[in-house]
Amino acid sequence: MKNCIDLNCDLGEWKTKDGFIRDEAIMPFISSCNIACGGHIGDEKSMRTTIQLAKKNGVKIGVHPSYPDRENFGRVVMDISSSTLEKSLIEQLYTFKEYLLVEGESLHHIKPHGALYNEAAKNRNTAELIVSVIKQFDKNIPIYLPPNSVSNKIAREAGLKVVNEVFADRIYEDDLSLRSRKLDKAVIEDEADVIAQLRSLIFKKAVLTYSGKHKSINAETVCLHSDTPGAIKLAKTIHNFLTNNGVEIISA
Repeated sequence: MKNCIDLNCDLGEWKTKDGFIRDEAIMPFISSCNIACGGHIGDEKSMRTTIQLAKKNGVKIGVHPSYPDRENFGRVVMDISSSTLEKSLIEQLYTFKEYLLVEGESLHHIKPHGALYNEAAKNRNTAELIVSVIKQFDKNIPIYLPPNSVSNKIAREAGLKVVNEVFADRIYEDDLSLRSRKLDKAVIEDEADVIAQLRSLIFKKAVLTYSGKHKSINAETVCLHSDTPGAIKLAKTIHNFLTNNGVEIISA
């Protein structure tokens, strides 16, 4: 049986007026994308243009809701009420859905962003809130979550379809959580090191943690961050590595 993997990328995260250039360059090499929907960044122009780019390249479209924290790019856990967070997430999802309908496209998956993703991976209350919002929005939409996490377990128990997501450019701790960006060596920037981790994830179903331990991990989709230095070149390198090694890049 031929190996296959979904290669996804966080897009629509335009910090400059020409942010779409990076998205446009990455799109041909991935199979699904997660588009910022106004929580950590994003507006109508970035959302609709990125949706159009995905459609043009045959890339499946995901929505990337986050804490409503544009100042910190959604990478800090916010001390806000559950009702405030719930209201924001619902607004983000339905705003994005509206633009999808305008562009004649459909939603493939949901992936929480940044601090929300990481907090839900260990915090039951946050995970339950996200799962509740998704069930209200569309209980049949798959959700991308980290393996062996609290959020993964709760989503499965609630009957949601979960896709196990791993990262080619992030360092893991021994409990398979992502190393905090506040700490040294949280992001893998060397291309050779990214490919080495990818090789282990795909062919050995394992990852080398920060402490030097090999831990088993189940990968169904691999994420590349578009703001990783050299992301455009890295996307092409990863695509070529996978296809040259008999791995089909196909949406989950």
